[in-house]
Amino acid sequence: MTDADGIVSVRKSDRTSAPELSGKDLRGSALDVRAAYRGKVVVVNFWGSWCPPCREEAKNLVRVSGQLAPRGVEFVGINTRDRPGPARAFEKDHGVPYPSLDDPTGKLLLRFPPGTLNPQTLPSTVVLDRNGKIAARRAGAISEAQLHKMIDPVIAEK
Repeated sequence: MTDADGIVSVRKSDRTSAPELSGKDLRGSALDVRAAYRGKVVVVNFWGSWCPPCREEAKNLVRVSGQLAPRGVEFVGINTRDRPGPARAFEKDHGVPYPSLDDPTGKLLLRFPPGTLNPQTLPSTVVLDRNGKIAARRAGAISEAQLHKMIDPVIAEK
């Protein structure tokens, strides 16, 4: 179901598992999202340093990640169709506190099942529930209010 904010929420019974999201982060360290954040709500944001809406939304993601960290919510970026140097500069300039996987060819985007994420749209944000299933998504720049609208119901699930 898509709401007026462009957020697609998926009923718990209809959710599909997120694909494997693993590789090297922008610092060269290995990261396997499923293994590292098992049992946690995870917010995955697809972005590129060259993308104006990505720059617009960065402060919102940084702010909400700080607000929700005490509640066990993890944030992960997937930097796509970009180069590591500009991507690292973007993270530094925007104070991004969470890791981003380096996805220069967009292969991680393409791992999502058809209909769950449009690989042509950046930025895009996906919320994974504690079981690693896709609970919500939004294509386009996202506000703090929209992030909470996506994440808070998933946090509240038992």
